[in-house]
Amino acid sequence: MASIEHVSPLAPKAFPDLPEIAGARFASVEAGVKYAGRMDVMLAHLAPGTVVTGVFTKSATRSAAVLDCQDKIGDDSDLGAAILVNAGNANAFTGKNGVHSTKAVTNAVAETLGLPETRVFSSSTGVIGEPLPHDRITAKLSDLSERLSADGMAGAAEAIRTTDTFAKGSTRTISTSNGDVKIAGIAKGSGMIAPDMATMLVYIFTDAKIDRAPLQAMLSELNERTFNSITVDSDTSTSDTLLLAATGQSGVDVTNDADFKACLHAVMLDLAHQVVRDGEGATKFVEVSVTGAATEADARTHALAIANSPLVKTAIAGEDPNWGRIVMAIGKSGAAADRDLLTIRFGDILVAEAGWVSPDYTEDAGAAYMQNASIQITVDLGLGESSSTVWTCDLTHGYITINADYRS
Repeated sequence: MASIEHVSPLAPKAFPDLPEIAGARFASVEAGVKYAGRMDVMLAHLAPGTVVTGVFTKSATRSAAVLDCQDKIGDDSDLGAAILVNAGNANAFTGKNGVHSTKAVTNAVAETLGLPETRVFSSSTGVIGEPLPHDRITAKLSDLSERLSADGMAGAAEAIRTTDTFAKGSTRTISTSNGDVKIAGIAKGSGMIAPDMATMLVYIFTDAKIDRAPLQAMLSELNERTFNSITVDSDTSTSDTLLLAATGQSGVDVTNDADFKACLHAVMLDLAHQVVRDGEGATKFVEVSVTGAATEADARTHALAIANSPLVKTAIAGEDPNWGRIVMAIGKSGAAADRDLLTIRFGDILVAEAGWVSPDYTEDAGAAYMQNASIQITVDLGLGESSSTVWTCDLTHGYITINADYRS
């Protein structure tokens, strides 16, 4: 795999100071699954009373670890839980070997931590089609167990990276009359990113008290507006996993709490945006908003058509305000549109209206706007009241370089 020699120019200035989440401990080790000289396995140990929820890739070729997590996610027991993640090998498209490796890892974690195997969740990310050397992971479980600590989440964020150029973390705290509630999450993702749950691994932890069913409903709803609304290259992974664990140890019940939901949304959106900002080879962060659609589904279809268009994305990379490519993407999407009603804006700049370039628009203004690191494209269809927003990045030579050398 090609080495990472630089950090994305769109990266946050620093990794956030993640708070300790009561009832959650973390550890990371160097297991040599694929990488040399770096942490590549993380373990999270969650206290009894923790509820675990999740959403997963809809890929027809999803990995053994994803299928195993999906089978376990409905467990409402109040026992403790664990999450183990390895980077460098996706353990996907490996047949019976994949199932065997997943069970070997989860059984070993369960034995090490004294948990039922049904409460051990695992994820694998990296190269597809190569058997997972799970013995390298299980050999490190004693070290992982000994290293578990409440302040180990930052190390866990480092350990789950593949082609990511920076570790991703986010946190929010909610103050209530009954005390504070903390939320903290980590993510990995850089390429093979497209909405179908999303394409990445994300682990979010909170000390809030809430039952699994309402937390699962909240997570599924917010996922549509965050991780399911990002795209880097229109490719959906075999390994997408988002797990949200609530330890309950704050004692603060957040069922139907609007502030908690808003803060959870903020953490999820922040992590989703960080994934896009680390898009392989990315130099521009792009928000695409479609308004005035006949239906929300049409708005989303148009927004994704723009965001996934290689012609649009390469124009943005070249800082070329080629609004004709946006018109093209709208026309090809298959959703309802009327050429003569379209309005297009770059940020606050009116580019086109009533199906034609605006008489006040200048190429100099458009070109100057495209030099920004963050770009906003807005299209109003003039057909209704529905809208949709997605986030993407540009497409540069860097993307080709990273993926051409991915297995070397």
